[in-house]
Amino acid sequence: MAEQAVTANEGVVQRMLSVVGVPSLVSSVWGYVDTTIRWCWIPSWLPSWCPTSQVQLQAAEDRMLRCVDSTFSKKYVPISNGNRLWTLTFSSDHLKDKTPMVLLPGFGGGVGLWAQNLDALSQRRPVFALDLLGFGQSSRPLFSTDAQEAEEQFVESIEQWRAQVGLESMVVLGHNLGGYLAVSYSIKYPGRVKHIVLVEPWGFPERPNTVEADRPIPVWIKALGAMFSPFNPLAGLRLVGPLGPTLVQTLRPDFKRKFLSMFSDNTVSEYIYHLNVQTPSGETAFKNMTVPNGWAERPMLQRMDQLQPDIPITIIYGSRSSIDSNSGSTIKQMRPHSHVEIITIRGAGHYVYADQPEDFNHRVLQACDKVD
Repeated sequence: MAEQAVTANEGVVQRMLSVVGVPSLVSSVWGYVDTTIRWCWIPSWLPSWCPTSQVQLQAAEDRMLRCVDSTFSKKYVPISNGNRLWTLTFSSDHLKDKTPMVLLPGFGGGVGLWAQNLDALSQRRPVFALDLLGFGQSSRPLFSTDAQEAEEQFVESIEQWRAQVGLESMVVLGHNLGGYLAVSYSIKYPGRVKHIVLVEPWGFPERPNTVEADRPIPVWIKALGAMFSPFNPLAGLRLVGPLGPTLVQTLRPDFKRKFLSMFSDNTVSEYIYHLNVQTPSGETAFKNMTVPNGWAERPMLQRMDQLQPDIPITIIYGSRSSIDSNSGSTIKQMRPHSHVEIITIRGAGHYVYADQPEDFNHRVLQACDKVD
């Protein structure tokens, strides 16, 4: 009986190690833990460290979408290897001949964060919003540790999703990581894309080649960086366990303000919490696609010449964002014979679609007006 209890609790500890986001360290750490656990038995009634579940994530998303007036359906779309992409579909008969718009969220995001945009954007054309592979309610598979291969996994999941849904072509709108993947997808499958809308895109510029001597970094910061380098970006949120929901509310009160017209409670912070403490998958892939300080290992500006010139691009930035908008100007210079429009929305930060939703919705509809 005691052996069964120890075995069961070994599984608990292994899951806890994995959920912190360091799968590569689990095997090396487990030898020590396996020895220790037999001297310090963990009770079988120990509750889950992070107060979350798939059911709670689903409920949090439902609360985010309760203010959306348009009729929509939601379902899992199957792709290869038993994976599924969680999808919202907004479509009506009188718009069935229009090119659909596909919304790709950013790192750590999910379909619920488009709550202030879905009604407006779906008035002109069908709209599909999906959780990226490894994020939200979509499947969370094991990604390659190679940056290029991980990127290809994301891109192929989008293509397999498109084929399953039956879309011939689409307008692809991506925020943050979603913008990076929108261009990567369009380079590989140009015939499927009629317009790209990049919203505060991540991963375009190269990492600045600064000489460390010019900007000396304190030793303690280097030590902290080395200590946390094996961990995923959101490992800390999982590490604090039951304090996580309060931590999100405390550190990101701005999210509540962004959706104040829809919610006066903690609906948004609860959704963000449940999105980001599930098993790390896309998060791990993202980390493997970056170099120190969050720069892309494979900067997209180096590949913009591979994008067909007849695909129009609209790039949207927030005037108060910390994202460098110089990439937009660089893209415009690199594509002198292509349509490249740069839009800056006043009073908006990185989450421009939530900061100024009415202005954002209007500008997106206007930019895509020429697409059939």
